[in-house]
Amino acid sequence: MLAAWYEKNGAAREVLRYGEQPDPVPGKGEVRVRLRASGLNPSDVKARAGSRPVIPPRVIPNSDGAGTVDRVGAGVPRKWLGERVWVFNGQWQRPFGTSAQYVVLRAAQAVPLPRKLSYVQGACLGIPVMTAHRCVFADGPVRGRTVLVTGGAGVVGHYAVQLARWGGARVIATVSNEAKAGHAKKAGAHAVVNYRAEDAVSRLGALAGGEGIDRVVDVDFGANLASYAKALRPGAVVATYASVKVREPALPFYDLMRLNFTLRMVFVYNMAAGAKARALADIARWVARGHPKFAIAARFALADVAAAHELVESGDKIGHVILDLP
Repeated sequence: MLAAWYEKNGAAREVLRYGEQPDPVPGKGEVRVRLRASGLNPSDVKARAGSRPVIPPRVIPNSDGAGTVDRVGAGVPRKWLGERVWVFNGQWQRPFGTSAQYVVLRAAQAVPLPRKLSYVQGACLGIPVMTAHRCVFADGPVRGRTVLVTGGAGVVGHYAVQLARWGGARVIATVSNEAKAGHAKKAGAHAVVNYRAEDAVSRLGALAGGEGIDRVVDVDFGANLASYAKALRPGAVVATYASVKVREPALPFYDLMRLNFTLRMVFVYNMAAGAKARALADIARWVARGHPKFAIAARFALADVAAAHELVESGDKIGHVILDLP
């Protein structure tokens, strides 16, 4: 098969390789997926750069993708053959992910892909949508509640806005420029705060009104907490999936304690089985009954994998970066 891989950590153009690798064979309880598209996430480029050591002998990066099941291992019903699927956690704690024509993984990690979605759209459904779902719904329904999504134009934020709106919430999003404001509004945000052009603390306080913010989906907890802390209502929950700028945040402990505040940290890769099952069921309903919006920033040929990694690292994009599999 054709694949992209690296054998050591480093800069994209220095370590990424493209060429032939052996075709994988599914084992017991596994399926093999002939991939058509692979979704590239920030965690994939960070792993290649050195956030995770290389798993010998080489790493085929990326955890998300979509394609068709073409082989099944022992114990997997043959009805899976020919099934269109999207996959998740393709390269979590294992060396071979979705930057290749084939990936082998447990059957439970291959999810039926509705006909209304393309393979490219299916490759968007893993890490970003499952993270967004967990952040929005882990602490119960959001109907009638006010949900703040920081980084509402980011890939996870884009789906958090959509899912919160689908769940019946009033949604506020923060963004850093006008293009991103438009993107968040198209996703369904009722109100958008450009934190570089206005005073986010006072604006969020005004938007929260007397009721306050019930839930927060936060892209950078340590950097963002101060902007919304005073707008939280008693019993508020902040679900966060990163804290990049301030890796060890300090908390206004007693102010938050008096709110009976809950901090939920979300790490999608090793969520409990029940959380994954709820996410997959809700995503299927959202796709079937809602109007999911997908933003594709760029598509690259697999041979141009280094350029794809560099675009993700630059942050100069709105939407997904996709690798098209030959």
